[in-house]
Amino acid sequence: MPEIGSTLREARMRARIDITEVEQATKIRAKYLRALENEEWSLLPGPTFIKSFLREYADFLGLDARTLVEEYKLRYERPHDHELAPISPKLRHERRTGARGPGYRPPRVAPPWLIVGGAIVAILVVLGIVGSQTGGGGSGTSGSTHAVTVPAGSTSKHRRTATTPSAPTQASVRIVPTGAVYVCLVDGGGRVLIRGSQFAAGQQVPVYRARTLRITLGNNAVRLRVNGRPLAVPASSTAIAYEITPHGASPLPLDRAPTCT
Repeated sequence: MPEIGSTLREARMRARIDITEVEQATKIRAKYLRALENEEWSLLPGPTFIKSFLREYADFLGLDARTLVEEYKLRYERPHDHELAPISPKLRHERRTGARGPGYRPPRVAPPWLIVGGAIVAILVVLGIVGSQTGGGGSGTSGSTHAVTVPAGSTSKHRRTATTPSAPTQASVRIVPTGAVYVCLVDGGGRVLIRGSQFAAGQQVPVYRARTLRITLGNNAVRLRVNGRPLAVPASSTAIAYEITPHGASPLPLDRAPTCT
């Protein structure tokens, strides 16, 4: 077999790869890569690192890493006491090709059914944990907040609560005259906001807000938006009155309608 170093060097040069590219890809320092190519084993940290570096370098170049490592062992590693007997050509060939002797026992591997069964058990355990966290609790009491589902294993500092939007506390009314219309508007405390004014079609009227509003209209020549939503004003031969709260508008009997006097 060709020398280990020349095999590495020739493969790298055929691929037109610079030594620095190998260093970046394998994380092996360039001086160690050059030592491998020159077979300067004394410059390398030790046999364990040499074999590891050989394996990484050969894999990167697409060479048979196992063969190079075995060749290094046969040529340069000091044999153990039980290996001091002469190595026959046949045994040398078996070491190179990976052949095993009659006493060799392959490592025991778990049977496929055991592996599959273990995976199924693990999945069932995970599903049981998730189900117990998301399915429990029943119908809790109503409140302003509710817990956000947190995946199993998350720490408490990652838990958050989602706040239910608070109910509006103010009512609002927007008045858009479509013809001549009389308007009287007061708040819940009786403070006059529009003092019995006559508005013409298209006249701009500010938006009014308060906890409670009471309005009297001379007719239905007007478009109202109550709490941002349109309110249809029906035709009437008499004045029309509403009480407006954050929850909506409800008709007022004329004896309770504001007069702004």
